Amino acid sequence: MGARRLVVLAAGGTGGHVFPARALAETLVARGWRVAMITDRRGEAFGETMDHVDTYRISAASPGGGVGGKLRALARLAVGLLQARALLRRLNPDVAVGFGGYASAPTMLAAAFAGRPTLIHEQNAVLGRANRLLASRMTRIATSFARVDGLRPADTARAVPTGNPVRAAIAAIARHPYPQLSEKTGTLSLLVFGGSQGARVLSDVVPAAVARLCKLTRDRLAITQQCRAEDLDRVRDAYRATGVEATLAPFFDDMPDRLAAAHLVISRAGASTVAELTAAGRPALLVPYPTAADDHQRANARAIDEAGGAWLMPEPGFTAEALAARIESLIGRPSTLSEAAARALDSGRPDAAEALADLTEAVAARDLAGAGTPRGDDRRRAAA
Repeated sequence: MGARRLVVLAAGGTGGHVFPARALAETLVARGWRVAMITDRRGEAFGETMDHVDTYRISAASPGGGVGGKLRALARLAVGLLQARALLRRLNPDVAVGFGGYASAPTMLAAAFAGRPTLIHEQNAVLGRANRLLASRMTRIATSFARVDGLRPADTARAVPTGNPVRAAIAAIARHPYPQLSEKTGTLSLLVFGGSQGARVLSDVVPAAVARLCKLTRDRLAITQQCRAEDLDRVRDAYRATGVEATLAPFFDDMPDRLAAAHLVISRAGASTVAELTAAGRPALLVPYPTAADDHQRANARAIDEAGGAWLMPEPGFTAEALAARIESLIGRPSTLSEAAARALDSGRPDAAEALADLTEAVAARDLAGAGTPRGDDRRRAAA
């Protein structure tokens, strides 16, 4: 038997880049691949959380403010490129896969310059700046959305929609039907979260909106909300003043179960969040982080809004009055929520990790016909 194939993954240290890299690593390890990770100092913990993954650190930096910051970043990129080139010569991978962030650029450029098969994965509906730099040099470009702004026409022929991998526990929600809600009775489960650290605007606006609801509506709400630790007491007090008991915490380790039980989600619109909502098939009110790079969260939210699986609420219009009106409307029309859940499910890819692994193997083999197609349609069977 020959040596096992080796994939090199390159990703920045933020969760949005590392989570899909981890999902691909797990899938490829299960298929018998060896996996190596090349990252910067922020991503070194990746190897500590996964067995069978060797982690290597190189120099990288995002361009800082001013000419000085850009020159320093360029110098570190040059050093990282030399380090990555030496590593790739030693490792001799079958394929290199990048997940964005400037930490991925040296490795992916070195792989492209050496003529190795390459693939980048874009998590957002707007091509990230590092991936924009790399796209024209890559063998294939995997995308999470059917349409990605910033992708040049010359590169679209090499783009393959695979979706954005989610945790297995989230993908499994697609096999369970959306919980039904009666029109005049029954409890609406509302799940509120804003990323790993929560979002202060949600802690400010959601309790204030609940206070504006009629008593009949308030009595039908069961709220679970992720808050920053420093906000917990005031948010708890705000809900108690309305007579609504809410379950609050900075982090929920049973989030898949809470998402499965949710009738409606209120959240930011990061790539991982949108991927999980659509893979699970849960409707949402999406409040994009307004200062996200290239306004990519708005683009993510708009894509799902246009598909009918969510409602985009830009932060300037995300007021207590507007949110209260939206909740009153939706709780009185459960069929609207069910329809949105079905459309969210149609937009999702619970099989994204497998699709991305298929594409990786095709790129490694330079056999690209039909790569990236779904392996069945479990989510539609679940919705039936």
